[in-house]
Amino acid sequence: MKLEELIDQIEKIDSYKRFGSVKRVVGLMIESQGPESSVGDVCCIHIGKGRTRKIQAEVVGFKNESVILMPYTDVQDISPGCLVEASSKPLEVKIGTALIGQVIDSLGQPLDGSQLPKGLTPVLTEQSPPNPLKRPPISEPIEVGVRMIDSMLTVGNGQRVGIFAGSGVGKSTLLGMIARNTNADLNVIALIGERGREVREFIERDLGPEGLNRSIVVVATSDQPALMRIKGAYTATAIAEYFRDKGLNVMLMMDSVTRVAMAQREIGLAVGEPPTTKGYTPSVFAVLPKLLERTGTNEHGSITAFYTVLVDGDDMNEPIADTVRGILDGHFVLDRALANKGQYPAINVLKSVSRVMNHIADSDHIKSAEKVREMLSTYINAEDLINIGAYKRGSSIEIDEAIRLYPSIISFLKQETHEKISILESVGQLKGIAGKGE
Repeated sequence: MKLEELIDQIEKIDSYKRFGSVKRVVGLMIESQGPESSVGDVCCIHIGKGRTRKIQAEVVGFKNESVILMPYTDVQDISPGCLVEASSKPLEVKIGTALIGQVIDSLGQPLDGSQLPKGLTPVLTEQSPPNPLKRPPISEPIEVGVRMIDSMLTVGNGQRVGIFAGSGVGKSTLLGMIARNTNADLNVIALIGERGREVREFIERDLGPEGLNRSIVVVATSDQPALMRIKGAYTATAIAEYFRDKGLNVMLMMDSVTRVAMAQREIGLAVGEPPTTKGYTPSVFAVLPKLLERTGTNEHGSITAFYTVLVDGDDMNEPIADTVRGILDGHFVLDRALANKGQYPAINVLKSVSRVMNHIADSDHIKSAEKVREMLSTYINAEDLINIGAYKRGSSIEIDEAIRLYPSIISFLKQETHEKISILESVGQLKGIAGKGE
């Protein structure tokens, strides 16, 4: 760099430090007199005796002459008069290949308390979605290693899919299967609002050493402040974007986007937003598209994303589920009735859809999937008559065919947790079942 350029950069540096002081704390919110800052900027609050410790907080709004802050940690030890120091920049996390295999928190720090590896690049957690005209069309499938998905609900490289389910229907197990079996270059897994007990269980049981070695896991547990849960989603997305810009095909899995919406609701209510649909504030429905649209394809690489959505009382039309379904490129519905029958993964094929499958699969594959779906639907519609013995064989050719093939279809849809199968094998088995029905 030339000397003139260095001098020019030095002259642009803001050498002033700006300070304010805490006025009051109400619930999640800290009001301070100053410092001069913008929404999204990170500030440090000096606490403790002698103001020797610092906690980070983010500017989330303004009220009259006060700055409204929310901390990334608990508000304990904050008292009136605490010094608030402005950083004049938003949150950054350090990202690089050395993070692969690590479990980190929402601020990018290792969860086991170790030091960050060297050679990482600082990246802003909040980015703009790619330009729509620079997004290449999704043109090829990506293998996820789950037979039902690869064959009946084929996912494209760069597609965004929602996994809709109530609690305890097998979302985490399904995500673990995808993380272990996919042929993506890298997994980025965000566990947002999870119970602390489940984090280690997911990493050791569902993900396993094989999955962790090719993954970066971002964790924000349910006991953490709302801002940390939201930043967990942003940090995971920023990590996926970083590797996508390096030309990789990244698999992003977020469990769950509902917890992100709930965290944004907490923040919105704290800063005075009016509650609207089911208590969710308007900012929730503004944040979700911005977050979800950041994934997908760009001119460098792709992010294939799976977002889990918790549906209260298995209601698929509640506000968050309805909003997310409208943004994403497909939805998989996990059915409690199937789980109760012991069919895992408990994806209800008849209620699920992949919006790009018809553009990335060949005609024989599509016809076979439609044939199997039709036979399964025929059997389900006639199941009550069959079970009570009211149906007489020969009354309907379609039902007779569905009865004959139903055991083969159910066996095909089931898959053991650690069973791995390629997309070619899955499609071949699907075509074999469809061929029996012709």
